Amino acid sequence: MSKAKILVIDDDEDIVYTITEICSYAGYEVISANNGQKGYELYKKVMPDLVIVDFHMPGWDGMKTVRQLKMLDEAAAVLVLTVDERQEVSDRFIEVGASDFAIKPIKAPDLIARINVNLKISAIQRAAKKAKENVFVDKGISAATLSLIVGFLKDQKEELTMEEISSGVSLAYQTVHRYIQHMLENEVIEVIPIYGQLGRPKNKYKLQMLTK
Repeated sequence: MSKAKILVIDDDEDIVYTITEICSYAGYEVISANNGQKGYELYKKVMPDLVIVDFHMPGWDGMKTVRQLKMLDEAAAVLVLTVDERQEVSDRFIEVGASDFAIKPIKAPDLIARINVNLKISAIQRAAKKAKENVFVDKGISAATLSLIVGFLKDQKEELTMEEISSGVSLAYQTVHRYIQHMLENEVIEVIPIYGQLGRPKNKYKLQMLTK
């Protein structure tokens, strides 16, 4: 069985080295580029299974790089590296086609978990593209990722917090937040406020079908 190919696009040599070591340990093949333009050209030649791209880079930043990659290949799975945890930034990345996020500083177990689930999403998206099915159900909302989250929720016997869902599916909190909002807008799930002694209630979520 051939190794999954991962393209790392980052201008920081230390970060590239760290990711390469982690990926090699996990059994993946790594190729790298130090800017978005070079990464884009390398993608066309290699067609990797997953792209890991930094947010802040000279020339094409992560946002433009993701946008260009998705114009080239709609099924491309792109994991964004960032120190910026703001939801509005994550939502913008998802809208242009990012699959998920890994927050710096990088921790090997977290990165490996992110890579594994995003390789699974990549395989589903490529199969859908080959079958000429819609890869996306809405702007930035991947059918594969949505199916993964819904499938996880179907297996749960009780409502879960956003953090618990994120941990259960091995996707970044920011990614799960965007998909939960999509499901709320489409009335796929319901919010269940859990009231504690102090502060705001903590929201939990449950599929609508489980309440009927």
